[in-house]
Amino acid sequence: MRTDVHRELGLTDDEAGSIRALLAREPNHLELAMYAVMWSEHCSYKSSRLHLRRLPTEGERVLVGPGENAGVIDAGDGIAVALRIESHNHPSAVEPYQGAATGVGGILRDIFTMGARPIAVMDPLRFGPLDEARTRWIFEGVVSGISGYGNSVGVPTVGGEVAFDPCYAENPLVNVLCLGVMPRERLVLGRASGVGNLAVLMGSSTGRDGIGGVSVLASAGFGDVEEEQSKRPSVQVGDPFEEKRLIEACLELLEAGLVVGIQDLGGGGLTCATSETAARGGVGMDVDVTAVPRREPGMEPFEVMTSESQERMLAIVSPDDLPRLEEVCARWDVRAAVVGRVTAPGPDGVGRLRVVEGWDGPVLADVPAPSLSEDAPVYDRPRRPPPAPEGGAGDPSKEAGPADCGPDLLQLLQDPSWIYRQYDHQLFLNTVVAPGGDAAVLRLKAPGLPPSRRGLALSTDGNARWCAIDPRLGSALTVAEATLNVACAGAQPVALVNCLNFGNPEHPEVMWQLSEAIDGLAGACLALDLPVVGGNVSLYNESRGRDIDPTPVVGVLGLIDLLERRPPGLHLEAGGSLWLLGPMAGELGGSRWAVECRGLRGGTLPALDLAGHGRVLELVRALVAHGIVAGVHDVADGGLALALAEMSVASGVGMEVSGPAVTDHAMLFSESPSRAVVCLPPGPDGERAAAELARRALGAGVPLVGLGVAGGDRLVLGGLVDLEVSVAAEAWRGAIPLALA
Repeated sequence: MRTDVHRELGLTDDEAGSIRALLAREPNHLELAMYAVMWSEHCSYKSSRLHLRRLPTEGERVLVGPGENAGVIDAGDGIAVALRIESHNHPSAVEPYQGAATGVGGILRDIFTMGARPIAVMDPLRFGPLDEARTRWIFEGVVSGISGYGNSVGVPTVGGEVAFDPCYAENPLVNVLCLGVMPRERLVLGRASGVGNLAVLMGSSTGRDGIGGVSVLASAGFGDVEEEQSKRPSVQVGDPFEEKRLIEACLELLEAGLVVGIQDLGGGGLTCATSETAARGGVGMDVDVTAVPRREPGMEPFEVMTSESQERMLAIVSPDDLPRLEEVCARWDVRAAVVGRVTAPGPDGVGRLRVVEGWDGPVLADVPAPSLSEDAPVYDRPRRPPPAPEGGAGDPSKEAGPADCGPDLLQLLQDPSWIYRQYDHQLFLNTVVAPGGDAAVLRLKAPGLPPSRRGLALSTDGNARWCAIDPRLGSALTVAEATLNVACAGAQPVALVNCLNFGNPEHPEVMWQLSEAIDGLAGACLALDLPVVGGNVSLYNESRGRDIDPTPVVGVLGLIDLLERRPPGLHLEAGGSLWLLGPMAGELGGSRWAVECRGLRGGTLPALDLAGHGRVLELVRALVAHGIVAGVHDVADGGLALALAEMSVASGVGMEVSGPAVTDHAMLFSESPSRAVVCLPPGPDGERAAAELARRALGAGVPLVGLGVAGGDRLVLGGLVDLEVSVAAEAWRGAIPLALA
């Protein structure tokens, strides 16, 4: 074998040396391929694992934290909720439709692997400017891939977010979050046990699609277009109808107690599924590559073991239960083949993963099972902050504001409903608040259990503008925004998952950004008593040598104690009074106004008082839960001006706002955290609500400022904005469709 084969597989010389030391011999080509996929950045987290340990992962509701296929929390009433977020950035840049579609398929398997039925998907997306033809192709392909797969498999897409920035022009971000529910006792972990038990491969046959996906696509950036075209064979091809049958078959098997462990085949394919289940169970496994159903002739063993063909699961089952498993799979028209056997660990207590050609045939690979995952390298890569802009260049605090802020406000208005209209968000009839609000709201129901009176709120958020200036504070601000979003639905934040999208970790500036962002997430989660139950790291997001801006995305799950009414959302009532909860501030660093209206990417981020933020969360949650407010909206992207405009457009009701909160452009467009706008009902009910609001705000130590009154057909914000509501609504609705025309 050539001495440089390991380099073609994505392994460094030092990593190849470590493999030789682990095996005490030269690895063969198959073994090298297996280590290459498992030691890739995507599977091993070798550049980030050292830092991820700083995140808080424990809490009273946490049943399963990071390390399994999905995090799981106890939602009460005997119901467990599984939560996971993943990225499919690089595949979506190469083949947008299939890259996004298989991202949905993979995240669904992560959820039902735990025993949970997937009930909701959310999709945080990032693209370049839509005035570029290639970006429009990527954008439309990604949205179509998500809808095509999710709608077909029968899982609703209930929300997400979208942002456009030049740094994503050639490297889009396609993050997908999935949530599932199950009876608590049905929780199953992805580990093998019971010497002599069988490993059954269920689902689609194995082809060459996706071979090397995690090492080719997830561990390198992009160059020119021809290079991207050459990577198309590494993108998997999805079949949502196969996935639907697989979901039903697996959930029936789990309900009947016919499997002792189960694992999906995602990145790393059969190598990942067999080695990880064996390592977690402290056992070994023999795998017969000739028993793997294939859809292409002439496949080599390394192709079979590393293929990332979709819609496949590996179940560990006792020989006595195999006939019943086969019966269930046949009923759902799901292929099932015995491809492995659980073996005892050796005298050293370590199980081995052996790949054989026929049960009595030659041994093609023989490696310690834990070495593929637990012995993967951990790098403490050099870290260095990027140089600060000279002379405060790009600082929006030095920019004079316009006398008329109306045109800037219209530029910032953007309705993502064009995207949401491609998705079915009412499947299962669980959706109480559909896309477009601060958070999606779902009824809490689990198969086989009485419906709970509780509810779930879910929000995904990210802000690269903040994190490009200060990744630590920007990440903490992102957590603050996401938690306030679920509080606006009347929910208590109980768990967080993260998807950390960064550039090339071999660049010290990128590693500094990643480390700082993790510290920001950790600090905010500790302060807010919010456990991190899982996540994903996507690195090498770069094209032509340029890294994307640091883009940590978080998904926050909230619990609603009693879902007896629909949360009010962005509602205005004519004659109702408007109030601002939280501190007033005028910092513009990292704001949408500064970046999108003035091209200014510098400055200072607004401060975050986490203790004060916690008080705002509880106050807003209680106001919604007790039905005191007629409408509520957090102040985030675009500041107070955009929050008020979005409420006006959503309700078709104007407003007249005056006073200290709207004295200049900085007060209008600042994205200072821990703030929410509430609308109280008109008349005597509103007077009583105002007195109660003042009492509660005073007791919580949360500032409260009167803004004005809702009503009429104009949006009037001090002397700075005076627009017809219909004009604002037209700008809001037309932003994306006009860009695609």
